[in-house]
Amino acid sequence: MKINISIDSQTLDLINNQDEVISKYLISSAIKGTGQASGSYCTPLGQHIIRAKIGSGQPENTVFVGRRPTGEIYSPELASQFPGRDWILTRILWLSGCDVGFNRLGSVDTMRRYIYIHGSPDSVHMGKPGSIGCIRMRNADIVDLFDRVTAGIPVNIAQ
Repeated sequence: MKINISIDSQTLDLINNQDEVISKYLISSAIKGTGQASGSYCTPLGQHIIRAKIGSGQPENTVFVGRRPTGEIYSPELASQFPGRDWILTRILWLSGCDVGFNRLGSVDTMRRYIYIHGSPDSVHMGKPGSIGCIRMRNADIVDLFDRVTAGIPVNIAQ
């Protein structure tokens, strides 16, 4: 298995070992575009792996802060209490870059930038950029993807 993410089409493809697309999901990447630099709020390009899977067994809409469930379940009422919050919901696939000097180590390290594939509120529009660096997905889609992948599989993020 591997994952290919297209920034241009705002899609994530799950690909089996025969190189066939077995699932396609709409995503939302960074509103500021692509880039590797720490603090850029851009989505990093290149080869990555899933370093960690976080949230197994948590209910849909579980709120995460610092990769830990807060005990909150996202709702429109909770959103109105915290209007500026960047919602990381349901599941997290934490990415790690593979290309030293491009998306790994130093000021371009994807993992140290806390770049994830994660769930987001259902009100968030998919198919167009809107995140602050991560790859956002619908909650049902991230649960489906999470249950089908393992840590260590390749993730390519391309323009």
